[in-house]
Amino acid sequence: MRSSSIPIPKAVLFDRDGTLIQDVPYNGDPGLVAPMPDARKVLAELRGRGIATGVVSNQSGVARGLLSRSQVDRVNDRIDRLMGPFDVWEICPHGTEDGCGCRKPAPGMILSACRRLGIAAAEAAYIGDIGSDMEAAEAAGVRGILVPTPLTRPDEVAAAREVAADLAGAVSLLLGVAPVGIGQ
Repeated sequence: MRSSSIPIPKAVLFDRDGTLIQDVPYNGDPGLVAPMPDARKVLAELRGRGIATGVVSNQSGVARGLLSRSQVDRVNDRIDRLMGPFDVWEICPHGTEDGCGCRKPAPGMILSACRRLGIAAAEAAYIGDIGSDMEAAEAAGVRGILVPTPLTRPDEVAAAREVAADLAGAVSLLLGVAPVGIGQ
C-alpha cells in the first residue's frame, strides 16, 4: 500500500550524464558508457510496472564543436542497448548562449517528451543530478527528484524539493514503496 497521496507517475524521465550513466564530459565514445549503480534494475522495475521511461539531456558539446550529433547519437544508441529501450529521447544540442527553449533549465525537452508520450506534464517525474534539472522539472510542472553526485553543489541540494541518495531511492520515493530487487 502506498504511504502517500501523490499519484504514481505514468512516465519517469531521466537526465543522462551523472544520473543514468557515469559522467564523462563531452563523451562521444560509446565505449566509455558506464551505467550508474542500480540503473538497470531501476529501469526494469519501472517498465515492469508499465511506467514509460525517457531520457532528457543537454548536449552542449555539439554547439561547442567538441562532438558531433552523430557521436551523441552513437552514445545514446549504446545507452539504449545497455538499459533500454527508452520510450522517448530528447536531446538539446544548443549552447547556453543560443537562447533555445529546450536547454535545461528551460522546460522544453520535458514538455516535448510528455507530449510525445501522450501524457500531461503532471503525470511525469524527472530525476537528475544538478540544479538545472530540478529547475526544468519545476518549470515543466513535473515532480523532480535530485540524486546528488560529488559534482552537485550544496546549494543545489538545499534548493531541491526532493532529494534521494541514489536512483533506487528516487524510484522508491516515486512509487511510495521499496522497489523489488533494487539494492540487493
